[in-house]
Amino acid sequence: MSSKISALVMTALTVLYVILLGDKGFILIASGRLAGVVMGSVLLVLPAVGLVGIVFELRFGLRLERLAKTLIARGDYPEFNLDVRPSGRATRASADAEFERFSRAAQEAPEAWSAWFALGMAYDAAGDRRRARAAMRRAIKLAVANDASALQR
Repeated sequence: MSSKISALVMTALTVLYVILLGDKGFILIASGRLAGVVMGSVLLVLPAVGLVGIVFELRFGLRLERLAKTLIARGDYPEFNLDVRPSGRATRASADAEFERFSRAAQEAPEAWSAWFALGMAYDAAGDRRRARAAMRRAIKLAVANDASALQR
């Protein structure tokens, strides 16, 4: 729950930032000077791009949460046997061993979104966030294509 609150707080702060920056952008554009118009336009465009990014990230997170709830309801949520450091992060050796198990499962069932979801979690445990996100995006895509009920919770 704290991650949801953090995301909402950061989104609210970003929206406030965009509003304040937008006001400055309009003031610069209203100056009528070329430099002011250019800078004001940039001040309006860049935050808008940031807001679009936030919307995509929130949508991504909400979809993953729905997939996780679906797996929990089905009793299929992946379990990891990880040795953890005092910090709570998995040791590299245990994360790599678990990664191999879930990687094999995804290769054996390439159309199963649940296998890709678990693989994404294994990548994350191994510290590879880029591949974790790619696997999770594939899980979402497969769930939408093959199991629309998974995203309806």
